[in-house]
Amino acid sequence: MDPDLLFAIGVVVGVFSIPAMVSAFSERRAPRVAMFAVVVSGLMIIFAIDENPGRYSVGKLPEILVKVVANYLT
Repeated sequence: MDPDLLFAIGVVVGVFSIPAMVSAFSERRAPRVAMFAVVVSGLMIIFAIDENPGRYSVGKLPEILVKVVANYLT
């Protein structure tokens, strides 16, 4: 699987898990699904970074996301 795709999916899943975690904490319940999503997201990002060391940084994040979307929509 394409490491850029894994990285992009990991970032998106990680970002979407933050509101779920905040919601669970505010309702005083355990954020089980949100924590599972964070772990999966982290593993996907770590795998992508391990496949291409030095390729990913915070500054290159928009470029990578646009590239992935462009590759899979066209």
